[in-house]
Order: sequence, then C-alpha cells, then structure tokens
Amino acid sequence: MQPLELRRAVEAGRATASDAGLRVDDVVVIHNSDRVALRLVPCDVLARVAPAGHLADSEFEVAVARRLAAVGAPVAELDPRVEPRVFLRDAFAVSLWTYYEPVASEITPSAYADAFLRHHAALRRIDLDAPRFTDRVAAALAEVNDPERSPELPASEREFLRNTLGGLSAAIGAGHAGDQLLHGEPHPGNLLNTRRGPLFVDLATCCGGPVEFDLAHAPEEVAQHYAGADHGLIAQCRALNWAMFSAWRWRRTDQMPDRAHWRVAGLNHLRETLDRCGPG
Repeated sequence: MQPLELRRAVEAGRATASDAGLRVDDVVVIHNSDRVALRLVPCDVLARVAPAGHLADSEFEVAVARRLAAVGAPVAELDPRVEPRVFLRDAFAVSLWTYYEPVASEITPSAYADAFLRHHAALRRIDLDAPRFTDRVAAALAEVNDPERSPELPASEREFLRNTLGGLSAAIGAGHAGDQLLHGEPHPGNLLNTRRGPLFVDLATCCGGPVEFDLAHAPEEVAQHYAGADHGLIAQCRALNWAMFSAWRWRRTDQMPDRAHWRVAGLNHLRETLDRCGPG
C-alpha cells in the first residue's frame, strides 16, 4: 500500500481492535503489499487489513481458519477475545488474529514435512467449497492475455508465459483422483516457527489439487520427508508456481516491494526450473 492508504489501514486496524475492547498503544507494520499485517501492542493481536474489495477473500480466510482450528490443524488462529469474523472499517476489511512470537531457529525439512502431513490430514476432514488450483492459473492467464492489465510485459515474454501457464496447467490438472484441499501457497514465509511448533498462515489461498502443488512451494528438501510424493509432479508444479508468480509481477496493479527485480528474477527462475524438469 502507498503511504496514505497504509496510514488509513493502520488506523482501521487500531480502531477495530480498540472497539472490541483491546488495548492498542502502538502498531508495528509486519508486512505491506496489497494488504497489510499489523502487530497491535500491548494486546498482542495480528490485524490483517485489506481494501474492502478483498472482503470475500478475507471472509473465506476466516472460514478456513475456523474450520481448521476445530480439527487441530497446525494453523494460526483468530484471536479468541474477539468475535470471529471480518470487520468493515473505513473501506477496509479487518480480521483479528492471535500474534505468535517467532522462534529464532529454522524449521528443518523434516519438521516442515510433518507440518504438511498434519495440515493435509486436517484439510481432508473439513467441508469447504474452494476453487481448484486451475482457477488460479486461469486468473494468471487472464492478466497475461490482456495487455491493458499487463501493459509493460514484452510480447515475447507474454507468449512464453501464456504457453507455459496453459501447458503446465493442462498437464498437472489432467488427473483428479489425488485431489484434496490444499493450503495453496505454503512457502516458507507462510509457515511460522512458534513455541507451539510450525503454524501455517495466509489461509485465503486454500484450493483443491494434488498435494504436490503445496509441496512445490517449500524448499526442495522437504519433499524427501513426505511419504508418497510424486517428485516429477512436484517439479512441474514448481515451474507452474514460478509462472504464476511472474504473471502477477507484471500486473499494472501489482504492489509487491521491489517489483522490478522480481519481474526479471521470476522469469529467470521459471526458465531454470523448466530446464530441469521440462514443461510436460
């Protein structure tokens, strides 16, 4: 968010928590992109604040979190002192979560895989209407195919991304037998190491697909500890993830920090991954 919008988002998070009876003396910005994560102190709440246009995504995330917490999934939970819903404040959607103090040590590949196994088992126990991962690929393709949405994307890269997204989506999505609910974007930034152990955050990306789609977001060593994983499929999914990541970076409205760097780096990572696994 730009500075003016960020100030409004901070105030929306602060006011929402205060109205719920929580004490807020200070606000620390933990993450700032198209939505922000704020640590509110001393009440120790993590406020997730998004423009009201993202209300449906915020409500979906809250629904996923509530269902997963009920079955003991390793996920961050909503703050128990506040009504478990999304609040609208000054054109922002605000949800209030438990703040978890991070543990300094790194999450080992075996611990990462164990968190995956428990999370995937919990996801199989809940009933949720979620999109398939191919819907997200289609959304990325829509950005690539529309020059008005991605005006700075060179023609050669546009064709490269179009072919890669379409080809990999078709190859990976051909089978449905192994599909289940997934986290959707469980990269290392979305797995916190806490005193309670590793916990997944950012649950709004929940979707259906093969577990390999989730595993492809993690460091490569993690899959070695996940019994039954198809390593060839993981390689294809990893390439697909880089293709989607690159498509988002070329959106006119993308707000990722250091976007110019990641536009180039994303395409380079995609080509390197394709060289290792092939597109089909």
